[in-house]
Amino acid sequence: MTTNSLIGTAAPLAPVTDAHALTGKRKIAFASFVDENYLPGFLVLLRSLALTNPDVCEDFVVLYDDLRPGSIAQIRALHPRIVLQRVDADRYDSYKKGDQDNYLVRKAYFILDVFRIRAYDTIITLDTDMVVLGGLGELLRLREGLAAVPQFFYGQHKLNSGLLVIQREYLSDSFCARLDKCGRSGDYELDKHDQGILNAVLDGDFVRLDARYNFVKRRLSGDLPVPDDTAILHFTGRHKPWQGGEAGYSRAEERWREFELTDAEFQAAYMEQQGSLHHDLIVHYGTPHVARTGDVEAARKVAAAHISSGDYQDAVDVLSGVRIPLDEAWPHEVLGHALMSVSRYDEAKTQLLLASAAPNRAATAYARLAQMAWVHGDNTEALRHATAGLAVDPTHRSSRLWAQRASAVPPQELGAPEDQLAHVAFYMDRQGNAGDKLLPESVRSAFGPDTTSRRWHSVHAHRLFDEGALQRVNRRRGLVIGGGGLFIPDTMPNGNSAWQWNVPDELLKRIGVPIAVFAVGFNAFDGQSYRANRFRDSLRLLVEQSSFFGLRNHGSIEKVRAMVPAHLHDKIRFQPCPTTVTRQLVPGWQDPAERDDTILINAAYDRAGLRFGHDYGYFLAQMAKAVRDLGALAEVQCVAHSLDDEKIVFDLRREHGISLPVIPMYDFGNKEILDLYARTKLVIGMRGHAGMIPFGCGTPIISLISHPKMAYFLRDIERPEWGVSVHDRHLADRLVERSKELLADHDGTVADVHGRQQELWKVTEANAADLRVLLGG
Repeated sequence: MTTNSLIGTAAPLAPVTDAHALTGKRKIAFASFVDENYLPGFLVLLRSLALTNPDVCEDFVVLYDDLRPGSIAQIRALHPRIVLQRVDADRYDSYKKGDQDNYLVRKAYFILDVFRIRAYDTIITLDTDMVVLGGLGELLRLREGLAAVPQFFYGQHKLNSGLLVIQREYLSDSFCARLDKCGRSGDYELDKHDQGILNAVLDGDFVRLDARYNFVKRRLSGDLPVPDDTAILHFTGRHKPWQGGEAGYSRAEERWREFELTDAEFQAAYMEQQGSLHHDLIVHYGTPHVARTGDVEAARKVAAAHISSGDYQDAVDVLSGVRIPLDEAWPHEVLGHALMSVSRYDEAKTQLLLASAAPNRAATAYARLAQMAWVHGDNTEALRHATAGLAVDPTHRSSRLWAQRASAVPPQELGAPEDQLAHVAFYMDRQGNAGDKLLPESVRSAFGPDTTSRRWHSVHAHRLFDEGALQRVNRRRGLVIGGGGLFIPDTMPNGNSAWQWNVPDELLKRIGVPIAVFAVGFNAFDGQSYRANRFRDSLRLLVEQSSFFGLRNHGSIEKVRAMVPAHLHDKIRFQPCPTTVTRQLVPGWQDPAERDDTILINAAYDRAGLRFGHDYGYFLAQMAKAVRDLGALAEVQCVAHSLDDEKIVFDLRREHGISLPVIPMYDFGNKEILDLYARTKLVIGMRGHAGMIPFGCGTPIISLISHPKMAYFLRDIERPEWGVSVHDRHLADRLVERSKELLADHDGTVADVHGRQQELWKVTEANAADLRVLLGG
C-alpha cells in the first residue's frame, strides 16, 4: 500500500470530533438559579415554558447550592434536558454587598455563575419568579450581544437582569474577570446586587428588548390586566405568588396560577395541545400520562415522536401497551409503521390493513403496505397496494413513488454470474436525489470501465436480503457494498441491521464470497444518533466479515472505530468517495475548454430542524444578501438535487424578493449531472454530493456546512476554508469573500482542485490494487 499522508490505513487518529464543532450549529440553553425557597416558582416557570412554547426544548441549566434530592426529582419530572450545576458560592463572599449577612442577598449574586458556563453559544436566563405567557422564538433567534429589557423605573440606560440573552462572547473568562473586579470593588449599586454589577460593567452597552419579554408586575399596579402580548411576566418585589401574593395584583397572579398544576394535570394539558410539539417533550410528558391513563391518542403522539427520533422499538412498546379500538385508524397506522421499522413485518401488515379502512389514513397505510411488499421483492403486491392508495388520494406522493418502483422493469442481466460482482447500493428512483442516482455507477467505475449488468449484479440495499438473495450473491465473484452514506438510521429503517442494508446477521455470516465495503459514509446528523445495540452488533459483524472495509472520510473512520472493538480498528481504512475522482475514472474524460459564467447554489431541506435549528430565517436572509452580491461575479442559479431543494428559491422570492433560475438536476441522467458541474465556475452546495461531485469534475467548491460530513471531506483534502457553516455570524460576507478569492485566479483554483484530487486518486489506486487481488479482474 502507498504511504501517502491521506491514507491513514492503520495510523492512530485524533479523538472523535464533536459534530457541533464541525457544523457550527448553535447550542442554546435556558438557565436559572434555584433554591428551596424559590422552587415553587421555578416549577411553575418550567410548566409555563412548556405549555406556551410547546415546540421548544433546549437544555435547561439549573444553578443551585442546596436543592434536596426530592426537589431535583420534581424538576427533572418537568423537563427532559435538565443540566444541574452547583454554583461556586464562595466566590461571591468576596463581593462587597449592601447587607453582607443576609442569605437572600448572598444568593442574589449566584446567577452570575451563568457567565462561567462554556458549553453553549447562547444562554437565556430566567428568574424563578417569572411565568412565560407567550412565544420566545425571537429570543432564541438572537445572535449578537447581551440582550435584556431596560428597567421600568430607570429609563433605557439600565437593564433588568431577570431575563438575559447572553451570547458566547460574554461567556468568557475576560467578562467574568470584569464582573469579579466590579463586585470586589463595590463600585456599583449595592442594593441592586447582580443587576447592579451588570449595569456598572455594561454601562448601557446592551441590546434592548421589548418590555413584553420582562414585563414587571409593578406595571400592573391597581390590578390592571396583563396585556395580551406579554411573553414573560415577572413578579418582582418581596411578595411572590406562591407565598400568598400581594394586594392589587390579583389579575396578574391569576395568570401565574394557571400553571400551578399537578404533574398529572400538566402532562395532560401538554398532550392535549394541537400544532407543533417537540418530540422530546412529547416523550417526557406523554410516557407517564399514557402509563397512567391508557390514552390511545396520547400513545399515538408518543409513538410518532419516538419514530421521528429513530427510536422505533420504543414506539412499538408504547402503542403495544394500550388497547387500540378497531376503528381508531391513526394509532394502527403508526404502530404498523413502527413494527415495519423493526422488521416485524407480519404484525405490521395487520395494523396497516386495519388503518386502511379509514379514508383519512388509507392512502398512507396502503403506501406502507406497498413499501413492505416491495422490500420483500413482491412487486405485484406492492403495485396493488400503491394503486389502492392512489385510488383513495390521486395526489399521494408516497403511493405514486411505490407504484413507480413496483412497476419498473428490472434490468436484464447480460453477464455470466461467475464473471460478475454483486453490488449492494441504494439505487435511486428516476426523480430522486441526483447525488444518490450517480453513486452506484460511480462506485462501479472504480472497479473498471464496464458499469453495466454484464459485470454487475444489483442488490438494492433497502430490499430484504433473504435466502434467494444470498444464493444469488454467492454465485458471484465477490460482493461490493457502497453507493451512499449507508450508515444512517432513518432513511429506510429496519430491525435486521439498523442501517440501510436490510440484512439479517445469520445471512451476512453465510456470504461465502469476499466482501468489500467501498467508500461508505457514516451519515448521522449533528443531534442524531444510533440508540440501540442492534446497529453496533451489525456493524461489528460487517467489519469482521469484510475483506476490505473502506470509509469515505476520516470522520467516518473515527466514528466507526469508536463503535467496534479495538482489534478491528486496523481493518478500517480510508477510501474516498469515487465521485471525488470522477476525472480519473470516466474513460476519455476531457476538462471543458470554456466554462459557463455561472455560480450554482444548492440548499438541502431534509431534516431541516437538525440542519438549521432556530437559524433558518437568519440563513435565508444571509443567502439573500450573498446572492445579490454574488450576482456581480457571475449568474447565480439554483441547482436542485431533489425536489425539496427548490424551497430556497420559493423562500427567497417570498421573503426577500429575489428570483433565481432553477436547474432540476433530479431529472438529469448521470452524464448530464457531470457535464453541468464540469462547466460551471463555482458550486456553493449544502448536500455532500453538491460538493464532492463538482470537486470530482475539477470545479471549485464552497460547502454550506449543515452536516459533519461536509467538514470531514474538506478536512481530508486539507481545505477547511472552503466551507462555511450555515450558522456563521457573517455567512453572506464570508461566502462572497471566498467566492471572490476562488474566482479571482480561477485557473489557479482549478489547478488546486486537481492537485487535491490527485491525492485522493493515489489512495484509490492503492486500494484498487488490493481489491484486484481480493476480487480478481
